[in-house]
Amino acid sequence: MTDEEMDALVAAMDGKAGDLLLFAADKKKLVYDVLGALRLELAKQMDLLDKNEYRFVWVTEFPLLEWSEEENRYTAMHHPFTMLMEEDIPLIESGDLGKIRAKAYDIVLNGNEIGGGSVRIHQNDIQEKMFEMLGFTKDAAYKQFGFLLNAFKYGVPPHAGLAYGVDRMIMHMVHADSIRDVIAFPKVKDASDLMSEAPGSVDEKQLEELGIAIVKSEDSEE
Repeated sequence: MTDEEMDALVAAMDGKAGDLLLFAADKKKLVYDVLGALRLELAKQMDLLDKNEYRFVWVTEFPLLEWSEEENRYTAMHHPFTMLMEEDIPLIESGDLGKIRAKAYDIVLNGNEIGGGSVRIHQNDIQEKMFEMLGFTKDAAYKQFGFLLNAFKYGVPPHAGLAYGVDRMIMHMVHADSIRDVIAFPKVKDASDLMSEAPGSVDEKQLEELGIAIVKSEDSEE
């Protein structure tokens, strides 16, 4: 970077002698994640976090969709049944899908999400549009979600929900650093449960009752 560019950065951040100025440049999500993690780490190192304080914030108007580089299409940020803001409906036809906001909301305590929910779609035409934005053809949408789309035709009342994570709240109440310290049956790194010894083996009769078949792949050694 040139001296002029460096000076412009210092001026934009109101930097003074002795300040440490940090910035990142990449795709937005990566930058947000990196700088957010850095901010929290510095706060811990400088002992700026008071565990006896409880700071709540509601996060609202999430983006409805996010672009997936892997799938080369938009995917649902929350889930495909989340209602969008009515004033953003015209953005569907304009093709500016990344700017559509969702009627979703999270409650955050001291930087940790402890609950979340959304207003659900209850209109057939909007749900069809949602599937269309996610890359479903009309036939594919009805094949997979026809029970829902057909039910909407008979009239569904507006509805919404919110779910709290009690274990996350307890984590803050007892000043634990990890949710594993407060949940009843914490999983270890390989996702196994040492208390209940899960996952475990089942006999053929149990599989038959549940209609589950275990099929070995051709390249399997077992």
